[in-house]
Amino acid sequence: MSKPEFFATPGYGDTQLANLHYSQAVRIGDRVETSGQGGWDDDFTFPEALRDEIVRAFDNVERTLAEAGATWRDVVAVNSYHVPDAADSIGDGHNLIMVEQFRERMGDRAPIWTEVGVSALGAPKMRIEIRVVAIIGHSG
Repeated sequence: MSKPEFFATPGYGDTQLANLHYSQAVRIGDRVETSGQGGWDDDFTFPEALRDEIVRAFDNVERTLAEAGATWRDVVAVNSYHVPDAADSIGDGHNLIMVEQFRERMGDRAPIWTEVGVSALGAPKMRIEIRVVAIIGHSG
């Protein structure tokens, strides 16, 4: 069995490792799992527009995967956590952007996806968090 290797995304990941004592990704053999990635920049500010926040969260997943040697094309599972616009559902405001990003970043690959609505996430103003599992080299 391979030994776990932990990764901090340069910028915000270094800050989280120092301040909150957690890594952004772990790789064991060809399997990579990320911690939840939000739509923040390296200073932990969030865009006003939901679309920009979701796209930035996807960008942050991509940055984190790259640190561990993976890409979106290696992703086999996605968990996304959303603060809904309405009290009872996540809605198209989130879903249409999520699906657009899946298609753009993964092409024909359709990973498994669990989408959960929550009342709050780890930072004020945060509306999206994405966690993925990737298997490197099995993007067939």
